[in-house]
Amino acid sequence: MAGPFTVTLLCGLLAVMLAGATLNPPAVLSLGREIIKERLTQELNDHDAIAILQQLPLLSAIREKPAGGIPILGNVVNSILKHIIWLKVTSANILQLQVEPSDEGQGLTVKIPLDMVAGLNTPLVKTIVEIHMETEAQAIIHVNTSERGDAHLVIDDCSNSQGSLRVSLLQKLSFLVNPLADTVMGLLMPALPKLVKTQLCPVIKAAFEDMQADLLQLVRAPVSLGSNRLQFDFLSPAIKGNVIQLELGAKLLDSNGDVTKQFNKSAVSLMVPYLDSTPFSLTMRQDVVNAAVAALLPPEELVVLLDYVLPELARRLKSTIQVISEQAVNQLGPTQMVKILTQETPELLLEEGSAKVAQLIVLEVFATNEAHRPFFTLGIEASSEAQFYTKGDRLMLNFNEISSDRIHLMNSGIGLFNPELLRNSTTEILVSVLLPNENGKLRSGIPISIVKAWGFEEASSFLTKDSLVITPASS
Repeated sequence: MAGPFTVTLLCGLLAVMLAGATLNPPAVLSLGREIIKERLTQELNDHDAIAILQQLPLLSAIREKPAGGIPILGNVVNSILKHIIWLKVTSANILQLQVEPSDEGQGLTVKIPLDMVAGLNTPLVKTIVEIHMETEAQAIIHVNTSERGDAHLVIDDCSNSQGSLRVSLLQKLSFLVNPLADTVMGLLMPALPKLVKTQLCPVIKAAFEDMQADLLQLVRAPVSLGSNRLQFDFLSPAIKGNVIQLELGAKLLDSNGDVTKQFNKSAVSLMVPYLDSTPFSLTMRQDVVNAAVAALLPPEELVVLLDYVLPELARRLKSTIQVISEQAVNQLGPTQMVKILTQETPELLLEEGSAKVAQLIVLEVFATNEAHRPFFTLGIEASSEAQFYTKGDRLMLNFNEISSDRIHLMNSGIGLFNPELLRNSTTEILVSVLLPNENGKLRSGIPISIVKAWGFEEASSFLTKDSLVITPASS
């Protein structure tokens, strides 16, 4: 028995090893620039950002005093501005957003180009004077860590982009109106950046916060696994280049909503692929994928009356048993029965571009359906090729073929024999009975709600040596 010193030493060594190991999350959701732009654009629309632009108080803004307290309006300017009946935005558009790494490399810069036309109504001219205004709002997305160590995404440093402001007339004016128009445009140059900061920036912040809330709600939506479900939890964000990565925890819940398995950060390997031009990817660690498959294929017992279901196979099995024991074959009745027990869930073995599934199976052969004891009990180490593919927004899995890699004689009531004699028969039983049963349970697939929620019709998937990666299918 190990002494207290030995136990303490081992615990210390284990702690040092864990401290030096890279802890990987159970899953990572990577968001590319296109998704960030699309979701933020949608939220800006939902927050009526264009309506906010159309309601900018231009006239009151150009009459304000500068921060230094020096009056803007002298007697001349004041007399000119008295000729304005109204000045307001008549049309506004938010052009395509741009997302790129920030200068310091720790965040993402979001640029929001604005295109507006202001109408100036003055009795000096019969028509509305139209002023074209182009500018750009800019904000930084970065990771903020609280005093408690909780990390989350924030957007701040919102302002008008340096050098993005342009104000011009859309039509030629008479020499009587030109001084008024020039004065108004000159006053709009310092007024517009202030309006962007005070009127639009709060809307941008609210839109981003709602975008993040919607994203987390979508991430936490339960994934149906038959009567069970898989649920992801947000752990922490990171920004790498022009990609936002959300590290996710995971848990498996039963039909009552009770947690049956919890997944946290661990030393289990996880390689997150580079997004490139892919809008997003969901990368799941191998143990999470294993648990999902196990939830769909719980341990069970299958019973088959071979003569009724597979008569030709029953005949061949009978011939093999005759080689083992003449006495045993004479006991076989028309209701000879086979039991297949999957006492443990399948184990997935992921490789680059392919996967295998290993199963431990117990197979028992009974003389009749009334026999209490089997002729023999075999332990079978079986394997299959596991094929992942997608159908619409569902992840599909199918087991192709099945082979009996090793067969062990666990118990025999008809004397000892080499279980290899039964290799062909047992493999055929597994192919004819177990494989269709398992594939039937996998046939409905696993819904990936994030695909349709973000406007994509189909999902795509691929395997790495330690993970399953789901992306939208390329159009």
